[in-house]
Amino acid sequence: MMRSRPAAAALPVPPTGITGGPFAALPGLGLALAVAGGGFLLHRLPGLDRVSPLIVSIILGMAFNSLWGTPDWAAAGLKVALRRLLRLAVVLLGLQITLDQLAALGVSGMAVIVLTLLLTFFLTKALGRLIGVERKLAELIAVGTAVCGASAVVAANTVTQAEDEDVAYAIACVTVFGTLAMILYPVLAGALGLGPAAYGLWTGASIHEIAQVLAAGFQHGPQAGEAATVAKLARIALLAPLVLAMGLWKSRGADTSAKGARPPIPWFVVGFIVMIGVSSLVHPSVAVSQGAATLTSVLMTVALAAMGLETSLGKLRARGLRPLLLGAASWMVVGLGALALVKVLAAGGGA
Repeated sequence: MMRSRPAAAALPVPPTGITGGPFAALPGLGLALAVAGGGFLLHRLPGLDRVSPLIVSIILGMAFNSLWGTPDWAAAGLKVALRRLLRLAVVLLGLQITLDQLAALGVSGMAVIVLTLLLTFFLTKALGRLIGVERKLAELIAVGTAVCGASAVVAANTVTQAEDEDVAYAIACVTVFGTLAMILYPVLAGALGLGPAAYGLWTGASIHEIAQVLAAGFQHGPQAGEAATVAKLARIALLAPLVLAMGLWKSRGADTSAKGARPPIPWFVVGFIVMIGVSSLVHPSVAVSQGAATLTSVLMTVALAAMGLETSLGKLRARGLRPLLLGAASWMVVGLGALALVKVLAAGGGA
């Protein structure tokens, strides 16, 4: 998956003292950080400011690997970024959620979110089997669409254990269709007869990335934007029980490819739940919450840059169009399913 450039154009090799021992990860981490920095800079450009720096960075990483080849000396650092930094980012994500926010949704609001998530996850997996999408890739598309886009995909992959190309493809799917939803939802709100609160609930329950949710939600006014934000955070909170359930399911031998393996229950998901508890009890200041959100974004972006640096575009193309069709079908399931549930359960959609 990782390849070196031809000898005539090889990238400089770090000093010998850095490539071994406790400093072995530094060169690769530096490369991932540089790519992530490029992602943040490009994200500031007009047009790209609506695309998450996570997505920009993974694309930059793939472009780098395709054009020059990721050097072997970066392997140790990329491994640290993909494992430790990514898990730490998911743990810190819990600080952005409180139990008070979940309670504010009420029973009907939480019912919309939970039922939409379950419907999308299981129906996407079933559709994947029907149209012949490889099981691991279908599972990642299902989680990314049902929960919260790229961060959900990479968190779920600690259990699914798919190849980097599958992860990149799933992220591409949820990014494309989440962006399309971000554009379409504000246009459709009036025709669908949705009031601000119901529109915000629909947006938060069905659009993939949190940045896309905020963009679509606040276009319909502050009340809709606030409702969308709370709904999205509640949906993110469900990432932990979903990943834990996936790990328990595989450990019971329901997935024969994982039978006999150690139960893949990620420790960082437990940390995520603990951080929700801490946030609910302590109620961090705005400065602390914003700092944690910024650090989470940076860590996640560096991890996705590392993933891009390990992703082969040739292998990505080899997946074909079927997973893209699955992503489109999953997008329609989450959007229409959430809309129907909002209409039925949330005061007829006019709240």
